[in-house]
Amino acid sequence: MLYFNGPYLALAIKTGLVTGILSLTEGIAVGRTFASLRNYQVDGNKEMMAIGLMNIAGSCSSCYVTTGSFSRSAVNYNAGAQTAVSNIIMASAVLVTLLFLMPLFYYTPNVVLAAIIITAVIGLIDYRAAYKLWKVDKLDFTACLCSFFGVLFISVPLGLAIAVAISVFKILLHVSRPNTMVLGNIPGTPIFHNLNQYKEALRIPSFIILAVESPIYFANATYLQERILRWVREEEECVIANNGTVTGIDTSGIDTLCELRRRLEQKSLQLVLANPIGNVMEKLHESNILESFGMKGVYLSVGEAVADISSSWKAQP
Repeated sequence: MLYFNGPYLALAIKTGLVTGILSLTEGIAVGRTFASLRNYQVDGNKEMMAIGLMNIAGSCSSCYVTTGSFSRSAVNYNAGAQTAVSNIIMASAVLVTLLFLMPLFYYTPNVVLAAIIITAVIGLIDYRAAYKLWKVDKLDFTACLCSFFGVLFISVPLGLAIAVAISVFKILLHVSRPNTMVLGNIPGTPIFHNLNQYKEALRIPSFIILAVESPIYFANATYLQERILRWVREEEECVIANNGTVTGIDTSGIDTLCELRRRLEQKSLQLVLANPIGNVMEKLHESNILESFGMKGVYLSVGEAVADISSSWKAQP
């Protein structure tokens, strides 16, 4: 019978979880690094199963937590290994060394061992990729730099943990502060594009046309509402929300649309939706919000909305 108790149980569970996550991350990172060098694909699910089964088997003989090794993989790669059989030969060489040859390396200075590893690994550093990260995305470059120096001066697990933390922060930042833009019409066409990106695009008088490149849900709903209200100017009479780039919406997003419509009506402004995609339209139907918008509240395209609302204004006495 197994007994799971003792003063070190909580510490063992915590250490096991952290070690498992970091070993899996390191193993997949090693696999993808060499996959890019040899132009083959790495399946993350298969890698996870392989590392898990390997450590289950190793635990039966009190084996240390096993994962992909940057240094040994680099040595294997630089030696010209082509197939998985090379791993068996490398493992056999390591086993023989640990069992019989360790006394011969007892007096080897650490700097010599470090030089062997550095010589094998230095070829894996891609300076061009780091420079490209700096040019394209500063947060990605920061994550790269922190993981590099974390691994170099502290440890591989901590370096990877720092990189993962920065990446998660970047995701949360993009999710909670999505890209929003004001659209203008390209003269002579029914096309509407970002005013900041296309200098020839022109604002339509009395309209403000907005687009959100993100799902609308609880994490960003309030931010989007406040941003849209800041954009509205006194001379405008209608706000058109282009939903073609909104890939999803939750109940908080739907409530925000209702609140936004109510606040705009207080300013004598009309809110209409244009080009909502399938799943967004489905949720709007299920929430009965479209009944409050009426027949003139949802359009297939921005151009259709501008033309129809403009003609209705002209028809008014």
